[in-house]
Amino acid sequence: MKALFIGGTGTISLAITEQLAQQGCELYVLNRGSKNNALPAGVKSIEADINDEQKVASLIADMSFDVVADFIAFKPEHLERDYRLFHNKTKQFIFISSASAYQKPLSDYRVNEGTPLANPYWEYSRDKIACEEYLIKQYREHGFPITIVRPSHTYSNRSIPLGVHGAKGSWQVARRMLAGKPVIIHGDGTSLWTMTHNSDYAKGFIGLMGNMHAIGEAVQITSDETVTWNQIYQIIADALGVELKAVHVSSSFLSACSNGYYEGGLLGDKAHSVVFDNSKLKRLVPGFVATTRLDQGMKQTINHILAHPELQTEDPEFDEWCDKVIAALEQAAQLVNEQV
Repeated sequence: MKALFIGGTGTISLAITEQLAQQGCELYVLNRGSKNNALPAGVKSIEADINDEQKVASLIADMSFDVVADFIAFKPEHLERDYRLFHNKTKQFIFISSASAYQKPLSDYRVNEGTPLANPYWEYSRDKIACEEYLIKQYREHGFPITIVRPSHTYSNRSIPLGVHGAKGSWQVARRMLAGKPVIIHGDGTSLWTMTHNSDYAKGFIGLMGNMHAIGEAVQITSDETVTWNQIYQIIADALGVELKAVHVSSSFLSACSNGYYEGGLLGDKAHSVVFDNSKLKRLVPGFVATTRLDQGMKQTINHILAHPELQTEDPEFDEWCDKVIAALEQAAQLVNEQV
């Protein structure tokens, strides 16, 4: 198989790249080259900014592929560019959408590919929906061989997957735990969630590559394991070897206290219970199963981060914000109690 990945070094794409390299795939990665030192041996690099359409067109002028996958397309104009570049150069074009595109609030916590797409809280998700609609139009009217994949919360060994963290990543939450400080869990922590290790996601994705039954289809790829947010944070605390000191805060209050920063990620995604039905993926990719249990994957992730200080990005602004939110709740409770 000859494939081209646009991006190729992110949380999801790097795991796929690594597994394909082991399988002997003729794989090209098109990006600006800033992170290509992470690519495994044998992967071929095409250095260019995908937004420089004229340059990319010249670089691939004499090339064609069995599969082209764009991991960094977020808006319809990105897909319009991809269509111009690849509509006659690939047997399959894979777009990475998002499970956050499913309707919020959900009418049924059980989610499959037939769940309606609608998210009034998050522009990112609405853009992904518009991207899907554009590609479906090209498939129906011009036979563009698309496959749409919808990942949910996928993680690697480079970042701890969480519900509430700052703009600089999740390490500061782990640092608060290690310091014995309380950490914020959105809602009451009992909503259901699914996290997928990127190595498991890669197995499902590769099974869709070159798969004629996947053409024209949208497919979600997640683990079958469902946990609560309380369990997730307890797993993290256990992996760190510390006591969990949790403070539960409503998602709407967190959004209001952050000038809307958490509106999309919480109200438009993580605040809702979801249980994914992966029967379609398993029908298309017989034998697919996610094998990394969350407590096992989280321990691997945390051990890796603890061993690599360069991944421990501190975020004092977020730390101060947490303290303020927790103090405000405590003061409100004290005030109400005094008035009773």
